[in-house]
Amino acid sequence: MAGLNETPSGNRLHIGVFGKTNSGKSSFINRFSGQNISIVANVAGTTTDPVYKAMEVYPLGPCTLIDTAGFDDATELGEERLEKTRLAAEKTDIAIILLADTDMDEELHWYEQFKEKKTPVIWVIGKADIRNDTEKVNETLYQQTGQRAIVISAATGDGMDQVRKELVRNLPEQYGASSILRELVTKGDLVMLVMPQDIQAPKGRLILPQVQTLRELLDKKCLVMSVTTDQYVEALSHLTEAPKLIITDSQVFAYVYEHKPKKSMLTSFSVLFAAHKGDIEYYIEGANAIGKLNGESHVLIAECCTHAPLKEDIGREKIPKMLRKRYGENMTIDIVSGTDFPDDLQGYDLVIQCGGCMFNRKYIMSRIDHAKEQQIPMTNYGVVIAYLTGILDKVVIPG
Repeated sequence: MAGLNETPSGNRLHIGVFGKTNSGKSSFINRFSGQNISIVANVAGTTTDPVYKAMEVYPLGPCTLIDTAGFDDATELGEERLEKTRLAAEKTDIAIILLADTDMDEELHWYEQFKEKKTPVIWVIGKADIRNDTEKVNETLYQQTGQRAIVISAATGDGMDQVRKELVRNLPEQYGASSILRELVTKGDLVMLVMPQDIQAPKGRLILPQVQTLRELLDKKCLVMSVTTDQYVEALSHLTEAPKLIITDSQVFAYVYEHKPKKSMLTSFSVLFAAHKGDIEYYIEGANAIGKLNGESHVLIAECCTHAPLKEDIGREKIPKMLRKRYGENMTIDIVSGTDFPDDLQGYDLVIQCGGCMFNRKYIMSRIDHAKEQQIPMTNYGVVIAYLTGILDKVVIPG
């Protein structure tokens, strides 16, 4: 279990390592990290499913290194492994591609895929201590792309410092600077958090969006008051001044709005994360599709968590109940979790995405891009609930 002080996976820089089988990916990762993260052997296909390793990388900070199966995996499970590699690519913030030889059609194909997603690529030629074709491979790469690879040796460590420098140079512009609350509050502002402690919240703990939001508020030097829903009204009565901002769990949006002071702005953890991890404008535009639904509509609800279904689950229980109450019990609602997000969204009238706190922004945006490419409306848990309760225009959106 992750420690309380560990950076959540969704907030880490994801560095994906790609290449053919036996191109030296696992050896590179072990040397780069200083740990035996991946199995190394002279047998093709040693790495099967992607290996994710969270660690601190100076001077990048918290990262997740991803070791993937070879592009050319020809084993019986090769296609399944390749699909896992494609999924890893969608989560990758910076890609490292290791070149095995001058036949680099596969590598160039993936390079083009990364370019389409605006994912930076660093080329690497490994095993420099035991091969004599590095100049030839580099010249072939230059002829194809106009770029040159970093020549490294996992055995000696040569070239590793240059890889680190290239990673820093290719950091996404917004990496590490993104704020959950942006300019909604400043130092000294009073903020109230309404956090129901129901079946969704593990006993003795807060859920991740609450923890991350609270931490940012403390970093901003705000005055923070946290209450459960049943203590919300009483807590307001004890204040001499209304909170500047109230942040609530989306499922009690209506109740919190009904009792909030007129001066207080209102938003939810889910709406904040919709803006932090996704495309809030597209989500709000997608909410307009809710009004066009009917009893024959087909809706996809996409969770990032993979927990077992819970009685009060917001995605599996509450949102479907709200939709069917309005449009009838015959509405078809499919639910997927984790990374089980369909490539083909045709046939869906609306996709409803969770806040995405468990995944990085790169992966959430890849889902949004899928929806945009197929012209399928997409929105978010908190935005949907605000729309269905008639208060979406009253909710503040981080700008």
